[in-house]
Amino acid sequence: MTSPENFSPLQSAMNRAVKQNWKAFLVEGILLAILGIAALIVPPLASLAVTIFLGWMFLISGIGGLIVTYWARSMPGFWWSLISAALAVFAGMILLARPAQAVLTLTIVLGAYFLAEGVATIMYALSHRRELTSRASWLVISGIVDIVISFLVITGLPSSAEWAIGVLVGINLLFGGSTLIGIAMAARNSNT
Repeated sequence: MTSPENFSPLQSAMNRAVKQNWKAFLVEGILLAILGIAALIVPPLASLAVTIFLGWMFLISGIGGLIVTYWARSMPGFWWSLISAALAVFAGMILLARPAQAVLTLTIVLGAYFLAEGVATIMYALSHRRELTSRASWLVISGIVDIVISFLVITGLPSSAEWAIGVLVGINLLFGGSTLIGIAMAARNSNT
């Protein structure tokens, strides 16, 4: 754990590292922003790409899990590990076998997630409003935005499945890329 007196040297080291590598941050930021814009322009393609990517992630991690579980078959929890790895392989195969149908399922899960996240955020903010002071209102707003997104996604089904994942991934990539571009430019222009 980093103590407060060790934080300043750590922050200085981070600042130096960012300044030395500002071009890499800039290039990564530009690439992420371009991918974000592309996802926003063609959200159905981005939704399909995310589904296929998740399918491969599940499949590869499941196969890896099966191998590791077999090697460690004498360890406690073998059957739970085996079931978990097998489920990952199964989920990956389903996502890759029928990616277009999987986009609809992922969109439903995404809508449910935003609804649960919004309610949980609002409840947290309301139950801790004294400790959070002015930040509680920002958490409530964030929770309301999550619920609105959930409402738009769920009530728009099945047509929202075409755009929801792609638009949300596009927004995330665009803002992430813009942040990296900002960090790179600030580091380039800094005096330290």
